[in-house]
Formats: sequence, structure tokens, C-alpha cells
Amino acid sequence: MIEFQPQTTSVDDVIVTAARLPPAAGEAAFSVIRLGEETLSTSTRLDEALATVPAVSLFRRTSSLAANPTTQGISLRAIAPSGAGRTLVTLDGVPLNDPFGGWVIWSQLPTESIESLDIVRGAGAGPYGAGALTGVIQVRERERGGVLDASIAERGGARLAGSGGVDAGSARLTGSVLYETSDGYVPVRGAAAGAADTPLDLEAKSASLRADLPLGEAALSLRAGAYEEDRGSGLAGARSTASGHVLSAAVARQATTEQAGWRLQAWRRESDFANTSVAVAADRVTTTPANDQYETPATGWGVNAALRGRREGLLGGRAEWEIGADARFSEGETHERFRYMVGDYTRDRIAGGETSVAGVYGEGSLENGPWLVAGGLRLDGWKNENGRRLERDRATGAPTLDEADPERSGEVVSARLAARRMIGGGLAARAAAYSGFRPATLNELHRPFRVGNDLTEANAGLVPETLQGVEAGLAFEGPISALTATLFWNRIEDAIVNVTIGEGPGTFPRAGFVPAGGVLRQRQNAGTIEATGVEISARQTLRGGLDLIGAVSITDARVDGGSVAPQLTGLRPAQAPIWSASAGIDWRASDRLSLAARARYESKRFDDDLNSRVLGAVVTADVRADWRVNDTSSLWLVADDLFDVEVEVSETGTGVEGLGPPRILSAGVRLIY
Repeated sequence: MIEFQPQTTSVDDVIVTAARLPPAAGEAAFSVIRLGEETLSTSTRLDEALATVPAVSLFRRTSSLAANPTTQGISLRAIAPSGAGRTLVTLDGVPLNDPFGGWVIWSQLPTESIESLDIVRGAGAGPYGAGALTGVIQVRERERGGVLDASIAERGGARLAGSGGVDAGSARLTGSVLYETSDGYVPVRGAAAGAADTPLDLEAKSASLRADLPLGEAALSLRAGAYEEDRGSGLAGARSTASGHVLSAAVARQATTEQAGWRLQAWRRESDFANTSVAVAADRVTTTPANDQYETPATGWGVNAALRGRREGLLGGRAEWEIGADARFSEGETHERFRYMVGDYTRDRIAGGETSVAGVYGEGSLENGPWLVAGGLRLDGWKNENGRRLERDRATGAPTLDEADPERSGEVVSARLAARRMIGGGLAARAAAYSGFRPATLNELHRPFRVGNDLTEANAGLVPETLQGVEAGLAFEGPISALTATLFWNRIEDAIVNVTIGEGPGTFPRAGFVPAGGVLRQRQNAGTIEATGVEISARQTLRGGLDLIGAVSITDARVDGGSVAPQLTGLRPAQAPIWSASAGIDWRASDRLSLAARARYESKRFDDDLNSRVLGAVVTADVRADWRVNDTSSLWLVADDLFDVEVEVSETGTGVEGLGPPRILSAGVRLIY
């Protein structure tokens, strides 16, 4: 069942000229939300466009405008958000997730370069594989037309982004560019703020180029992309940078009833990440260097292949099948200086390893009259190897910790099955069951990290977390209205959770000293997480150019820590709100003027595993006005957080709150062709 937000387009309307296969026919039996250019064009960042769907968010409430790269992982359904992300994000089949940390650097893909995307909720077995624990976000890059958007914003904000293509004989070249800068805002404000609190400034840039060429009956696509960003972390002396590039090649032929279609794809991604963290004094006047993660080189590469066929008349209906295989490999290590004493760092650390996952799958669907039945089965093998952690005294060069992690491996079977029935009058019913898995990232396995006075230790013994789920839903689609409702149950086993194991002040093995007000956590496979939820969305077109949209997600997720972390049993996962809702109105006031308003509500969430740091419920509102100058240009004005609501995004052990951005006004011009 595919929901469109807010515009309607059928699956068959996705025109494929790049080397990719169209969405499989069986996808319509699952819970899918499609965002088209109409939604994407009103968001300057991809993660903000995704956040228009309730319960889709980054690890924290902060968008990629201010979020540290390590918290830019995305999750669906508020089951258990994670900095690494529990959702696989792909661009025309190539994973966008970082090979070291699993997070996504959203600035690498400006919204101007995207044609549309599908959010597939529920574990993505079948062609998606590892990482698609709570779902998949499939992004399709622009193929035709072009757009240029330039804007300025309060607090030193400026952005220039564009995407377009040209025909060169039988080939087509499509490129995109982005440059964005902001002086940022200070997250700790009011009486709690001190001289140590600094703005979350940002400078980001990215570029990509894709060449699409005919290759007989097939199409060949070659793509190269690069990104770089530098941002403040909100405390004096704390900053982070991220950079990387990706190369990919794909060749594909479309399936017909007479011949099978196929796709072959290979990709390689290199990334680097640097992060400096500090300890902050109790009065927040000064900071002391704590860790200098000066480089984290990582490489990921992979291949995938698929063969797809169609057959008319099978059991009186239309059948589609697909078989395929894929493999992904990652290697990387963090290089750090830590243990700051008497004006200098006294220890060096190198920690990292290699991970791999490979699998084969089969998928099929049958559409017969009002029925659509789809299912798939996967077998994957995973391996963690060559893990190590070496720490040395910088003065003598002598090792203070030298660990080699044992190789770990295993196999995972995952599957999905769904059925949809068109009842009539625009009404449809569906049901689905699925399973999926996510192996731990190199970051979770090997890299300890620090945020303020809180320390988190790595764990090389982590095993993949798995999810099983069932859901059922109803959908109504009419000429001027639409309504969908889904009820789901999910269970994550061996959930990877940051578990509190100590409180400061104190000195702990491996982690070292934890200051007063700080805690020590470790990533652990901490039992299970069960979640039951309801998702409802609606759209109504009224007279006078008015459109109303609304959505609500209610997810009750609870942890059972078992014998590993019994203190967590009955608590909610960190950063997982129960309620998330949005409502909006679009008004085409005239042929030239369009007005839009959005309101978003979220219930309280917790900033820690023990549910001791409470982030209060919040309601925010955004408004936008667009003035069409002519058929190819328009002017726009936006007010984010119109009423300047203070949104809590974090809380320290001493109760100091970190806040989201205050009200921001921005204005821009948009050119299209």
C-alpha cells in the first residue's frame, strides 16, 4: 500500500532512464510512503523532508543543520532510535550509510537533486538486506529538468544548491552542487549558559556528476560524488569535520513480458571523520580538552546483482519475480589522542577492524483481480574480523592497552510476506509479516566516544540485532481525500543499546576517569525491545485551493534487559517518544501565491537508557509563502519554529538542557527548467 504525501502518483509513473530497475510490483503490498518533488522542494535538507512523516527522525530532535555527524543516523517508527541508524538509506541502490558509523551525512545529497523517494516501513528483507532493520529509504536521483535554489537566513545562513542535466549525443549528464554556511546558534541558553557555550556553526559543500548512456537494450550509469562539512559542537574547543567521496557504476535492462530484466552494480565509498571533545567545568565557564579524534579513515565497497521477470496469466493473474545477490565490505579505524594532563594529551589510540555481509534472496509477487500477494526470503552471512585496539603512552611509546578481537561470524535468515486486497470504492486492506537484521558498525564495535562529561565504551563482542514484526492496515484513496491506518507490532532481539555501567567522579578500567556529573556507558546487546504502534495519515482537498493533511504515530516501545541489563526492564528506549503528530494546510491563494503552515507535536522522550533525563513534550509550527514570478522562477519566505518554542534536544547529568534552534527566518529564489 503506497501512501503519497501529499501528491498522488502511481508506481508506474516512475520513468526509468538511468540504470536502475523500477520499484517492484510487490512493494505496493507493504507500508510505503512516497515523497515527491512537491514535498522535497519545500525542504532545504533531506532529513527535514523525511521528518514530515511522523516518527521518522534522526537520533535526536536536532536536524542535520546542527547535529553532530555521529547522531545523524535515521530510524523509523520510534521503536529505538540510534546514532548509527536502524534504517538503510540508498541512492539508486547504493547505500548512503557511512561505512564506519552507519550514520548518513545528509549534506552529500541536496533535495534539489532528488526526483522522489520511498519510505518502506517494516524490516526490509528481500532485496535490501543488512541494515534495513526498521525499514528502507529508497532515494531516486533526478533524471530530467533542473532547479537552482539560492537563499539567506538569520544567524549568517546562506545556501546555494542546484541540479540539472544536459544531453550529449546519446548520453545524458546530470550534476548537482551544494554550498551552505551558517553562524549557527548556541544550544545552551539562558541562566545555565556560560562562556564555554559556543554556536553550532556549519559549512557544508557537496557535488556529484552522473552519466547515463545507452548500452544496447540496457542502460549504463556512472556516478561520482563528494562532500565535505565542518561544524561546531556547541562547546569551546569542540568541533567535527566529515568528508568523503563515492564512485558507482550500474548497468540495467528493464523487464518485459517477453524478456527478463536485470541489474549489475558496483560501488566504493571512502570517508573520513574528525571530532574533538572536551570536558566542561561545572560553571560552564571553561572547557578542558578530553579527546582529539583527528582522523577516522574508512572504506566501504559492494556489489549487487538482480534478475527480474514477469509472466502474464500465471494462476489467472500477473506475476513478477526477482532473484539476486549482494555483498558489502567495510574497513576503518579511528586515530585519537586522549588523556589530557598538564597541558597535553598523554595517550594515543588506534582502534578499528573489518566487517562484511553477503547474501542471496528471492522475491515474488502475484496480482490477480483485487488481490496482490508478495513475499521474499534472504540468507545472509556476516563476519567481523581483524579487530584491534592499541593504546600507547605518547612519551615512551609503550603500549598501555593492546587487544586483538577474535573473529566473529554467523548466518541470518530473514523473510517477508504481505497481502493486499482492493475492496472497492477506493478502499484497500493489507497485512504483512517480516524480519530483518542489522550488524553492528565499526563505530559500535571499536570506537569509544565522549559527549561533554559522558563516556561511552565500544564493544567488539556485539552480535547483529534482529527484528520480527507483523502489521495490518486499511487505506482509502478518493479523488479529493485519502486516509490510511496501520497497526503494527515489532520485536528487536539482541538490541544494541548504550547501557549505563558507572557514574562519575571515578576511574574505570579501559575508560579512565569520568568527571562529576558524567556517566560511563557501554554498547551492549541488551535484551529485547518490543513496540506496538498505530499510524494514521489523512489528506483532504477543499474548495478554494485548500488542502488539509495530517498524520499521527503512536508507538509504545519497552525494553526487556533480561540478565544482561535488568535495570532497563520496563523502561523506554532512549530518544523514543510515544506520540508524534503533524498537521498542515496548503492554500493556493491565487495563480501566483501559495501559503502553507505545518504544526508538529511530539510527546516527551528520554535522553538516556535509565529514563532519568527527560526531554519535555513540544509543539512547533512552521509557515511558508511562495510567489510564482513566472513559469520558471519563484520567490519564497519561511519561518521555522514560528513561535520561538524552546525544544529540548539533550540534557546533561547535572540537568543542563541543550536546545534546538530558535525561530529562523529565511528567504530565497528558485529557478526551474
